[in-house]
Amino acid sequence: MPRYYEDKPDGGACAGVKEDLGACLLQSDCVLQEGKSPRQCLKEGHCKALKYSFFECKRSMLDARSRFRGRKGY
Repeated sequence: MPRYYEDKPDGGACAGVKEDLGACLLQSDCVLQEGKSPRQCLKEGHCKALKYSFFECKRSMLDARSRFRGRKGY
């Protein structure tokens, strides 16, 4: 589940979402029980909500409207 930080993590605008996505994949049954790589599990559709949040965060960095609305994500 998402972790909330008192101060922003180092590594860019979407670092928190990226870290949570990695943790979700490493803790999924796909990796732990089936022994697949996190990349394979991501392609199979595990952790969809965090994958979508990470995509939206990255996309908002390129969107000109984000100057006014602010970045999505945490």
